[in-house]
Amino acid sequence: MTRPTAPGTGPRRGRLPLRLRRPATVWERQRPTWPDARPALIDSALKRALARPSGNWYVLGDARAVRPGAPFGRTVAGVEVVAWRGSGGRLVAGPGACPHLGAPLRDSRVRCGTLICHWHGLALDGGPFAGWEPFPAYDDGVLAWVRLDEVGGEEPLERPVLPARPRPAASVAAVYTGAGVCEPEDVVANRLDPWHGSWFHPYSFVDLTVADAPGPGTGGGPGTADEGDAFTVEVSFKVAGRVVVPVTAVFTAPEPRTVVMHITGGEGEGSVVETHATPLGTDRLGRPRTAVVEAVVAVSGRPGFAAARAAAPALRPLMRAAAARLWRDDLAYAERRWHLRSTGRFPG
Repeated sequence: MTRPTAPGTGPRRGRLPLRLRRPATVWERQRPTWPDARPALIDSALKRALARPSGNWYVLGDARAVRPGAPFGRTVAGVEVVAWRGSGGRLVAGPGACPHLGAPLRDSRVRCGTLICHWHGLALDGGPFAGWEPFPAYDDGVLAWVRLDEVGGEEPLERPVLPARPRPAASVAAVYTGAGVCEPEDVVANRLDPWHGSWFHPYSFVDLTVADAPGPGTGGGPGTADEGDAFTVEVSFKVAGRVVVPVTAVFTAPEPRTVVMHITGGEGEGSVVETHATPLGTDRLGRPRTAVVEAVVAVSGRPGFAAARAAAPALRPLMRAAAARLWRDDLAYAERRWHLRSTGRFPG
């Protein structure tokens, strides 16, 4: 879910961002949000997102997870993919089966930027060899991507559709990865329903109001995601007891498997949370599985944030744990949505 005060009403820099709420409303007495969370509105926003071009790019995972000296493997939409760091740290990706006898290249070795199969020693430097053809790959500094043109079937793009982010030197980034029984659209639909925040995640969010939302049939059309196709949310993050941090956040879906939350007011203004949904394939029961790869890129104008950047290695596990707690519930939401859709019982 997400995190927000309207622009200009958040805490001023130099002052503590914390606020003391009035005596809390008990969970069951908060204002119901179901009249505003209209299925037609959410479905319309989802359909527009699904119609936007992705250029056939899929998130593999955390760019830090593709380390020098070791291969990284993931199945994307049923395609076995292996990635590694080539010469100069360049991200390389390609089919995950050795072209010789099909060995799993994810279990092989990387030496001096060359992937060496552990079955018979076939070496791949990232270029075409013996029928093995690399996939286009892209490292955006936070996430690793692979382009699968045969899977996507769209007009290829040179690079993924990326949102604006804070400068790497001024921010702290952490990436959470989870997986569930659902399809990417179920993950995207979860993020395009900001109304569930304080009901479904009362341990993290209070006083949530959707200040602005696109109406059914509005927005930037199938090819774009302009400001008219955004959800603006005002909400407070719970810290402890009545102590909260109020912010304003804006949600957009720039491509069919991504929803981005920008903090536009309050503490952490300029921070970004990107939720990416990557289809994995099917499980043993034939059910679809989808990976959620969520990148949190945090920034602050406070002088003390420099110390937070210095402590980034210690902060990242805490940031991932916070995302994991939310996605424990949100994956249940996405899985339930897929189950109802697949059995013909989804409302509407």
